[in-house]
Amino acid sequence: MKKLLLIITCFISTIALADAPKIIIPLGGNAWVNGSALITDDGLMQWTSPKSAADIYFRVPSAQQLNLSLRLRVPAGKSTISITIGKTAFTKELSNAAFDTIAIGKVNIAQAGYVKVSLKGLNRTGARYADVTDLILTSATDANKFTYVRVGSSYHFGRRGPSVHLRYDIPGEIKKEVKWFYNEISVPPKMDVVGSYFMADGFSGGYFGMQVNSPTERRLLFSVWSPFTTDDPKSIPDSLKVKLLKKGSTVHGGEFGDEGSGGQSYMLYPWQAGKTYAFLLRAEPDKASKHTTYTAWFNDVAAGKWLLVASFSRPQTNAYLTSLYSFVENFEPDSGNQVRLANFKNQWLGDSNNNWHETTGATYTGDATAKANYRKDYAGGSNGAMFFLKNGGFFDELVPLNTPFKRNTSGHASVIDIKSLPSE
Repeated sequence: MKKLLLIITCFISTIALADAPKIIIPLGGNAWVNGSALITDDGLMQWTSPKSAADIYFRVPSAQQLNLSLRLRVPAGKSTISITIGKTAFTKELSNAAFDTIAIGKVNIAQAGYVKVSLKGLNRTGARYADVTDLILTSATDANKFTYVRVGSSYHFGRRGPSVHLRYDIPGEIKKEVKWFYNEISVPPKMDVVGSYFMADGFSGGYFGMQVNSPTERRLLFSVWSPFTTDDPKSIPDSLKVKLLKKGSTVHGGEFGDEGSGGQSYMLYPWQAGKTYAFLLRAEPDKASKHTTYTAWFNDVAAGKWLLVASFSRPQTNAYLTSLYSFVENFEPDSGNQVRLANFKNQWLGDSNNNWHETTGATYTGDATAKANYRKDYAGGSNGAMFFLKNGGFFDELVPLNTPFKRNTSGHASVIDIKSLPSE
């Protein structure tokens, strides 16, 4: 009878294990490496160096215990790897030449928030430690509430991370005649991560801000969309092309595609974290030609000198500035595991008579990546006389989207001598 009871108990335990919620976290969308290893859509590859570590991220909805496994193979020889989660570490010896699910062990997660699982190679006799495709979790509580980039989702955008915006309030009395948009950005030290676009002056027809394009290159970028909907700028009819009217002497002018198409300009400029920079945009609609001219200027506030970036003419447009916003974006998937933050301050709008109006309200929103529940490492809000936006890096202080914020008034308009703005 005892033997029968033991068999039944084991059978029930096997059924319970088979029915346990299983979460498959693909490394292709949820992992980052240093050193010579690579993260591809297939997972962790070319893992040959002991200096290369892989970090996998997911977010849990509550404190709980999880069983961890890895789907991997060791193409040749034997390998020993370490798996670390917080203060818990496991060591596994591996020799399976075909892909298999390898049990790692149990780990206690103390609280809701992001969890990092780190993989490091210790020893190998073959060419590489392992090819790893997935982290597998079982015994999860509220498995459907875990946050990670799922199989079948866009790994590219998942690894880039969410973009967040500030959509500024426009005073009712000037809603249809905003000719000028002035804004300032300061990026705190160490928040100027490669792949960041800190966009100051966005509007319904384009955007203007500053980028970190590489460890040695930084740009000021001003783009205007064509009214012709396409991702291929070469397919735009001549009558619907955005035309470059003028630009600064060191500014590159051209076209862009892949996210709509239109006219693009950029200036190489060594802007620095910790300093404040001003962005000024002007719209001049022409009812007769049904074109609107958009002109952008940039000011290194400490230097106190305005620079012309560019001026574009957009066809089939007869309106002042509308839908004013700022955003923080990461366009480099390999840096999506790093935090970036920007402060936005001193927003002023000039009307068609060149009178200035301060705007102190904004609604904080997110892009499709944030809304798709790929990631929850995004935040926004106000801090004294500034707004801020933060994303990337898997921090836990999530701020719900569509939240309105108010900043303190600065109390005075920025002094802009419109007549002295450079025309070249």
